Amino acid sequence: MREAPVGQRCPDCVKGENKTVRQARTIFGAVVRHGGTAYVTYTIIALNVIAYVVELVHPAVINRFDVFGTGLVDAAGRYYVNDGVPAPGYQAIGVLHGEVWRLFTGAFLHQLPGDSGFGLTHIVFNMMWIATLGVFLERQLGWWRFLALYLISALGSSVFVVIIDPHQGAIGASGAGFGMAAAYFVITRKLHEYPIDRNRLLFTFVIWLVLAAGFTSWQGHLGGLLTGAVVALGLAYAPPRKREIAQAVVLALVTLVLIAAIAAKAAG
Repeated sequence: MREAPVGQRCPDCVKGENKTVRQARTIFGAVVRHGGTAYVTYTIIALNVIAYVVELVHPAVINRFDVFGTGLVDAAGRYYVNDGVPAPGYQAIGVLHGEVWRLFTGAFLHQLPGDSGFGLTHIVFNMMWIATLGVFLERQLGWWRFLALYLISALGSSVFVVIIDPHQGAIGASGAGFGMAAAYFVITRKLHEYPIDRNRLLFTFVIWLVLAAGFTSWQGHLGGLLTGAVVALGLAYAPPRKREIAQAVVLALVTLVLIAAIAAKAAG
């Protein structure tokens, strides 16, 4: 038996009544969990770190999993960039030749073959931003909305790379990170709360762009930023009465538009 305001209650009775109590939710539909662990955020970070270790041990994996639109590769793995038309001794590779996994796997890679340390700086900076923004966004959006935001932003980043410059290779989580940054601005504007100073956030990203201008893909950053903004707007301003349905429709539509863009590029 358990103590109650009047007398005692059996444990089964208490459990039954608790099931009828509606859980508190954020205005975006996530269940409020005070101090809850951001499992998706930390899983994303863990996957990136594991991928980085694999890259250090087997650098050749980058040639199979980076974001790359179209090109040729010989038997020794050397790239030959042209219009993707197969030549003797070469094989056509890239997203536009059916290697669609590159649209996602490239977002988990950070080490370029033979680089002199930029890979470590690259992953450390990206993981810092994923940790900083991810914990906040995951608690506000809930795990499945946040995961969708991250993956679709990564997809949008890769799609922009392939469409704008299909011969350019690209790696890194910064495209998805820019999507998260865009979502942060949308979500905090809706909440009228700013746990991370927006001016400092914007300033840091501008500095990162300037310092990394010669090493990173502006196409990927732009794609992630715009995709994250659209997804976040759909999640934040979905009508409350049909919130989850409306949010799912927005996520599906954005994904379909990105898939259609890649299909059109491949067909052209």
